[in-house]
Amino acid sequence: MHSAHRQNNFNLIRLVLALLVILSHSPCLIDGNGDAREPLMQVFGTLSLGELAVDGFFLLSGYLIMQSWVSQPQAWPFLKKRALRIYPGFIVACLVSAFIVGPLGADPAVYFNAFDMTAFVKGLLFLNIPAVPAVFAGTHYDIVNGSMWTICKEFSCYLLVLAAGVTGALRWRHFCLAAATGVFLSFAWLKFKFEPAGDLRLATFFLSGACYYVYRDQIRFKGVALGAAGVFVAFFMFSGRGAELALASAGGYLLLFVAGKRSALLSRFNRLPDVSYGVYLYGWPIQKLLLWYYPSMSPWTLFALSAPASIVCGIASWYLVEKPALRFKGPSLQVATQEREPVPT
Repeated sequence: MHSAHRQNNFNLIRLVLALLVILSHSPCLIDGNGDAREPLMQVFGTLSLGELAVDGFFLLSGYLIMQSWVSQPQAWPFLKKRALRIYPGFIVACLVSAFIVGPLGADPAVYFNAFDMTAFVKGLLFLNIPAVPAVFAGTHYDIVNGSMWTICKEFSCYLLVLAAGVTGALRWRHFCLAAATGVFLSFAWLKFKFEPAGDLRLATFFLSGACYYVYRDQIRFKGVALGAAGVFVAFFMFSGRGAELALASAGGYLLLFVAGKRSALLSRFNRLPDVSYGVYLYGWPIQKLLLWYYPSMSPWTLFALSAPASIVCGIASWYLVEKPALRFKGPSLQVATQEREPVPT
């Protein structure tokens, strides 16, 4: 399994996943319940493209964060890298959401009069959705930036890796597999009872990705195995109980095959910076503003306008915020672009 810097497709996959979130949100933000027009729901009736993308984000993150710890198993460098990857872009996106997007989606005078700076700062520290006054009144999902809910969940997964690392648990190679198995079975139990899985879903995908990294030297991508995995995932995608279980197991095998597949066609793209974090962070507020001023817009028009605008914001976020933040890591902490998280990711 190839994971060398610039020799993989992680950046491309994460950009595609971020765009899938925007595509999935397009009918949902218009209809309130966009299942009837959500592309993946129309095919399988079990998962949306947004859910699929978030699952993929967490699986890739588990793989790369485990790689980060193994490459430098020290608490402070690990925590510093993770914080500098997540916080700068997140903070700026929160400021933009709160002080530009929010007033544009409300009466500015009423908005700023009701603004609670203490709650807002607390939300920044804990990586929560920006705590702002009411916005986009009368619309579906009247939240200034609903995509941000995954960021604190992902950072919590980083802290779990850190805790397992500093306690020495990760020195036992099979610890990750044992933890992943326990979480997977708990997730499966809740799925089969049709009960809310909550954070277990995200933890399942994160730990699955971590296991794929731990056992990377034993994993071989063969045509028969890839075909069987594809059939397995396709079959269970029609099952409300089994879709995400199949994705967390066999789906991870397929995703990491694509991530590690070398291609001359993609070699130039792989040299570009990973702008998926900014695309993910700015997609929702851009879509909400477009719908606020042009409420009759169709889902495909909304996606066609918001996707390029989000990519522009992602590029700006990388060059103006995220890349400059990397300078604070110091020479010993410089890491490959492939370790970037998006989301949130």
